[in-house]
Amino acid sequence: MSKEILINVTLMETRVALIGNGLLQEIFVERHNKHGHVGDVFQGSVVRVMPGMGAAFVDVGMEKAAFIHASDVSIIDDDGFEVRDNGNTAIQELLREGQSLVVQVAKDAISNKGARLTTHITLPSRNLVYLPRSTHLAISQRLEGEAERERLLNELRESLELEGLADKGGFIIRTAAEGASRQELLEDVRFLKRLWSKVDERITGSKSIKRVYQEVPLYIRAVRDLITQEVENIRIDNRESFDDINQFLEDFIPDLKASIEHYEADRPIFDLYNLEGEIKKALGRQVKLKSGGDLIIDQTEAMTTIDVNTGGYLGNRNHAETILKTNLEAATAIARQLRVRNLGGIIIVDFIDMQDPEHQRQLERTFNRALEEDHARTSVTGISELGLIEMTRKRTRESLGQILNSYCPVCDGRGTLKSAETVCYEIFREILRIVRAYENNVLLVTASQFVVDRLLDEESDMLAELEELVNKTVKIEVEPMYTQEQFDVVLF
Repeated sequence: MSKEILINVTLMETRVALIGNGLLQEIFVERHNKHGHVGDVFQGSVVRVMPGMGAAFVDVGMEKAAFIHASDVSIIDDDGFEVRDNGNTAIQELLREGQSLVVQVAKDAISNKGARLTTHITLPSRNLVYLPRSTHLAISQRLEGEAERERLLNELRESLELEGLADKGGFIIRTAAEGASRQELLEDVRFLKRLWSKVDERITGSKSIKRVYQEVPLYIRAVRDLITQEVENIRIDNRESFDDINQFLEDFIPDLKASIEHYEADRPIFDLYNLEGEIKKALGRQVKLKSGGDLIIDQTEAMTTIDVNTGGYLGNRNHAETILKTNLEAATAIARQLRVRNLGGIIIVDFIDMQDPEHQRQLERTFNRALEEDHARTSVTGISELGLIEMTRKRTRESLGQILNSYCPVCDGRGTLKSAETVCYEIFREILRIVRAYENNVLLVTASQFVVDRLLDEESDMLAELEELVNKTVKIEVEPMYTQEQFDVVLF
């Protein structure tokens, strides 16, 4: 797949789009006034230990106390390295209130939940991830080819021997390291060791609550993490960011074959592939498929559900084959939507029911292949007895919808409103309640224009009967500031 990276930097935000074969594959947005903290390292203070939850809350200077589970707390030996634990150690044996603790943000605060922390510190570079408190060497599972995996591990071991750093810190070889030379790995090792040395100095300086390491800006992080051999072009519309990226590439990826361009055209950079329209689509519930079917995507606090529909007409082809074709197209579209929308957590996909076991296997294979493009870790079950596929996708940052949208103050996030008819009947019940308690002869109803229109039209006969029943006069007024669900019935 031919890929391109577009980077839009403004005073308000930074946006990075990964384009594959002319289609938006991933979008990253970072508001400058709401900078994420994933990857940042803090020196914090334990404010509350919760034995019943097996967790603790840690003050790291954010608006909300952050959360750390016992499984994310390292046991450190006398040499400063993590000791392997079976995960059964109680949180009260690991932490105490008031204890100073060095932690890294694993997940940003999302909705009403504070940030998720870990003491398993990692520092990334282009080719490696450094584990300063471990001696473990590993390699990304996404890096295929046994010969290349073995070569990279050997090159890394020899680089560490040359630097006298064997058993003095752990490393994970990243997928981006494919084809990297020993010299490139050695340069990464030296950079990461220098970086950790500076972080360690800040940690040992004092016990106050502070940030001791901040992840690089989004435009650098994107270039570091997204560049592969498939990326042919990188375009940036900000001169300062362009210079920063060039310096980063010169330091860490000097042999990059992709072209780097400072985009200076009058046409906005995100107009090149109609990305504004694609972002707008990614905020909607419905995704149209070329076959005529569609996806309905609903994101809730607990999970995301995706429903696949065939559309109104299946055509004249074999019914089972038509359903298979729609499901296969949906599988690829869903994998892309997960990346574009950055949907995480539990995801339930309701494909169109198929009876043929071979068709089911074909769908599972297609879906799993499509998910291989995903940078986030995913875990997928087979098709259940109910015809559902259940999966999880690692969630570290807010989804696109959570970043760009806010809860609707009218419907309070439900996505629906009570109908005008329902509100009219609520008004009638309120009138009946009030007349039993008060003797006034006139009542005033104030409501939205939609509700008032219905009261004076479709419900006018019912309103007249109600006035006769209670022997009261009911006056109606429009309140322009009221939503469809708001109304008042007052004594007049």
